Amino acid sequence: MKRGYLLSFFIIIVAFIYIGKLFYLQVESQSTNKNNLKSSTIKKVFNYPERGYIYDRNGELLVTNKQSYNLMIVPKEVKQLDTLELCRLLNIDKKYFIKRFYRAKNWSPRLPSVFLEYLSKEDYAYLQEKMHKYTGFYIERKLLRNYPYNSAANVLGYVNEVNDEIATNNPYYQAGELIGTTGVEKQYENLLRGIKGVNYLQRDNFNKIIGPYKEGVFDTLPIHGIDLTLSLDNKLQQYGEALMIGKRGGIVAIEPSTGEILSLITMPNYNPNDMVGRERSKNSVIFFNDTINKPMYDRSLLAQYAPGSPFKIVQGLVGLQEQVITPSTSFRCFHGYRYGARQNEFMGCHCGLFNQPIQLRRGLAKSCNSYFSNVYRRIIEKYPTASEGMNAWSKHMHSFGLGQYLGYDLPQGKKGLIPDAELYNRWYPNGRWRASYTISNAIGQGQILTTPIQLANMTAAIANRGYFYTPHILKKTSNNTAIDSAFTTIHNTTIYPKYFPPIIEGMHDVFKSGTAKHVSLKNIEVCGKTGTVENFKRINDVRIQFEDHSIFVAFAPKHNPKIAIVVYIENGGYGSMIAAPIASLMIEKYLTGKTTNKYWENRMFSTNLEEVYKKQMIQSNIENTTE
Repeated sequence: MKRGYLLSFFIIIVAFIYIGKLFYLQVESQSTNKNNLKSSTIKKVFNYPERGYIYDRNGELLVTNKQSYNLMIVPKEVKQLDTLELCRLLNIDKKYFIKRFYRAKNWSPRLPSVFLEYLSKEDYAYLQEKMHKYTGFYIERKLLRNYPYNSAANVLGYVNEVNDEIATNNPYYQAGELIGTTGVEKQYENLLRGIKGVNYLQRDNFNKIIGPYKEGVFDTLPIHGIDLTLSLDNKLQQYGEALMIGKRGGIVAIEPSTGEILSLITMPNYNPNDMVGRERSKNSVIFFNDTINKPMYDRSLLAQYAPGSPFKIVQGLVGLQEQVITPSTSFRCFHGYRYGARQNEFMGCHCGLFNQPIQLRRGLAKSCNSYFSNVYRRIIEKYPTASEGMNAWSKHMHSFGLGQYLGYDLPQGKKGLIPDAELYNRWYPNGRWRASYTISNAIGQGQILTTPIQLANMTAAIANRGYFYTPHILKKTSNNTAIDSAFTTIHNTTIYPKYFPPIIEGMHDVFKSGTAKHVSLKNIEVCGKTGTVENFKRINDVRIQFEDHSIFVAFAPKHNPKIAIVVYIENGGYGSMIAAPIASLMIEKYLTGKTTNKYWENRMFSTNLEEVYKKQMIQSNIENTTE
């Protein structure tokens, strides 16, 4: 019996030894095979996935892919060949061939890189039959971006080829691959690019491919990039861009209840298909060197303008919150506002309410400079020092997202400027400054700078009666990736909700009896504010006046608002003449799917400011050359 136990124990021990040995051999073999993948006898070939598609909020396809081919080179594998014949096949000269060869060799003699890009299907079919003659060269399938609509280039962005620097610093990429460079393509590159597949091919002693390594057990398939659905409304975007032809400026529309960006327009813009394929490099040089129209400069995100009269909206709100006015507080206007130690400084006003008692609501509807100058002065002078008053005022303005990066999901932007006491203490080191020194801030000029998207966000906060969501362009993804919580978090302003109704009624009066009465909409209650921003430049210490900028902010409907919008037209003159009609048309288009005011629609389509811009450029050049 005892001998039986010993025999069984011995058998179990031997079995464990054999199992352990087999496990070791299997793991060791697998490890060795994996290590062999880095051997020079193994060729690594990438299979590229389709880049993710991009849709608008209604499911319209904005970005897709199309087939193309690249001629690749591995310099160390290139054997003696008929260079002239290959040059004829590729339609290039020998000088270009040599340049591309040494560029590839200098980057890496062993790794593949692009020798000639964007071969047509016809070139591919012809070359494929002859590639056996050119060792070290092979053709790689490549997918290029395709844009069904000539629209939203500034939002969608474009992809570019990975250069040597990117490939060196980021091991995921190889030179010649595609990477998002601007817009959504850059912001969501990690989602859109997918995951590359890999094939490992075995070479023989003569460096010839003899088949898959280990029957392809280590090969992987490419994984399609994730599709994105943007918050953009393609029809609204295209309509707004059509209205902006012949003008310069930006339009931003936001859904107040979510912070989703409905439209993001900059003009002039470019056709997104111009940044694809062989013409991309040539067009890129043209676009970036166009310092007059600046098609690559996104005015909706980057242009910093004085906000003008729309700033009076938040000025009134701060006055109410600071309790220096009530809705019934009245001031008189004598064609403007006098200020200064001796009342010898004068800010003009065109409200048309000469020597009449003006209350808050009417002051907004008629855009009275005198009224809001008084409000601003009371805010600053409420505190013991001008510095304390200015900082309190500045804090309120920052709470609307002004003077700071908003944190939206596009890769460029500007902070703008909301001045504080530190700024003026630098300007006046002795501290002897007061509200009258900064009175231009009262009407949205002075040192204040805002971007169109900041003004749209400010308008959304007003529409929501005191809060906003960070503006964002991504609505959802095909794999249901959770939207960043930063875009679903409420940001409260410093203004109590109870102070918004009289301001909103004043904005509604702008359409009922004020400066936007001529573009009011039937059956839609719109709240807005026109603005005409003084536009000048100092050239050789001389103040040169140019045509004013036209601005309009609005939201609609008044209750349960669906859209907040800002339209900023450079050199557009009065805010009521270009910016207001465009905003009104876009609001109606979005809310109803159609437009009824054909007079203003046709007038905006036909309005062209190119002569105004040309005149300004000539005037600037003359002044610059005048001694």
